[in-house]
Amino acid sequence: MEKTVELLEQAGFRVDLGKHVLDRHGYLAGRDEDRISDLNDAFVDSEVRAIIATRGGKGAYRIADALDFAAAHNDPKLVVGFSEITIIQLALWQHANIPSLHGTPSAFYDGLLSETTYRACLTALSSGEPLHLRSMEDVPTSSLTTSGRAEGILVGGNLDMIVTGADWLIPKLNGNILFIEDVKKAGLGHIDRQMTRLLKSGYLENIAGIAVGQFTNFDTTDGWSVVDVLRDRLALIDVPILGGLPLGHGRDALVIPIGTHAVIDADEGTLTVEAAVR
Repeated sequence: MEKTVELLEQAGFRVDLGKHVLDRHGYLAGRDEDRISDLNDAFVDSEVRAIIATRGGKGAYRIADALDFAAAHNDPKLVVGFSEITIIQLALWQHANIPSLHGTPSAFYDGLLSETTYRACLTALSSGEPLHLRSMEDVPTSSLTTSGRAEGILVGGNLDMIVTGADWLIPKLNGNILFIEDVKKAGLGHIDRQMTRLLKSGYLENIAGIAVGQFTNFDTTDGWSVVDVLRDRLALIDVPILGGLPLGHGRDALVIPIGTHAVIDADEGTLTVEAAVR
């Protein structure tokens, strides 16, 4: 926590901490009512311009529907995070019409944060210019790239949280670009089940395109990799797909707005996303 504050202050930000930021409650970072109190206090504080998650956010789905959406809409501020924080960000997009930043400096805590990620976070927090990302061949999902061009609001993040929030918190993504990434929680069957649920429920009907980030720490099972599972499921969706994006749980992951207009150019291997700040 001290390192996080130090680096943000070095970048010129004034940092306050939530009252319950160091709480513990079983495997969670505090009781639900205390975590939602910290969040909603930040939403109504006019001096707060961004809310940065300290970790991935275990159990964020328990409080995502209790956010003060009216306060968030009246005084928009960025929520910065990824992993389970995705469900908080998607709830804010759906119910308050405000964007967030997928990615986080929270990796300060174990020394995993690279200079690349740190600089990307600072840029996304302070620049009003569009962000341009290019598919990278060393990200295994790059082989999922198809062809064509798509545009729409970029929505998504962690696949597990998209599925968790589907239909009860986050409606179908008609006309939008779906962004997915994930890290191993179980085996390949978990990813298969998640993608199949989205497909069978009709949740992905009428989406404009798909952006695929990092799927990290998955093992190969019976000759199949996580990319093979994704290819098998994504083949059922006839939209432009751009893989190989350096977004997710891997080292040197970048930071990208969620909930702003984006363009996929699969032929050029690029994703352009409007900034989340003005």
